Amino acid sequence: MLVDSHCHLDMLNLARHDGSLDAALAAARARGVKHFLCVSVELDKFDLLRGIAEAHDDVSFSVGVHPCHTDAGEPALDDLLALAAHPKVVAIGETGLDYFHDASTREQQQRMFSTHIEVSRRTGKPLIIHTRSSREDVLAQMRAEGAEQAVMHCFTEDWDTAQAALDLGYYISISGIVTFPKALELKEVAKRIPLDRLLVETDSPYLAPVPNRGKPNEPAFLADTAAHIAELRGISLETLAEATTRNFQALFRQARLS
Repeated sequence: MLVDSHCHLDMLNLARHDGSLDAALAAARARGVKHFLCVSVELDKFDLLRGIAEAHDDVSFSVGVHPCHTDAGEPALDDLLALAAHPKVVAIGETGLDYFHDASTREQQQRMFSTHIEVSRRTGKPLIIHTRSSREDVLAQMRAEGAEQAVMHCFTEDWDTAQAALDLGYYISISGIVTFPKALELKEVAKRIPLDRLLVETDSPYLAPVPNRGKPNEPAFLADTAAHIAELRGISLETLAEATTRNFQALFRQARLS
């Protein structure tokens, strides 16, 4: 079985499934994707994500505020802790730093990141890390503030950054970007990540892999990304699926996999 370790089920384009999230999830299950981590980007959607997770045994979710959502204000530590207590919340985030979209909010992003790191420390639930044009600051802040459990989501950095994250004990998740013909550096990174630290994701509805590039992404397409990574590494899809599922369970210990 495969696990989509990062998707946004509340944002999916469901046109090809007649508007049905159930149909989209069924299509993914038919391709071997048996669990879905629905990731939060803003607290206003917490009730929506909770409803999706509670309606599907194979869906977990996270709580957090994306670093590009600073316009909504900074989440309070106590509020995040209260929301994170839900039994199907298995992760904190996505969080991190993004200097590409709005470098003017660096200080606010860093404060928000600190709050998420503290929530992770107190709850024992791992961080889902977003980084863009900020890799040195992300790792430095995590190191300084004692972030112990994390996944570097939708990884697109170089091998030195991957090694630094691995040295801190973190996992690395690869998205459909790895299937793009020009993603040569990322393909090399995907080959080198230790098999016991690798996760796979769609980040749907974004970043659909080849052969669906340019279309709205969805969890069913995880099978294409996983097959490409398995081919790069010279292993079977079954071996990759078993390893990445095992890794998901090791990191997100509160997720219930069937």
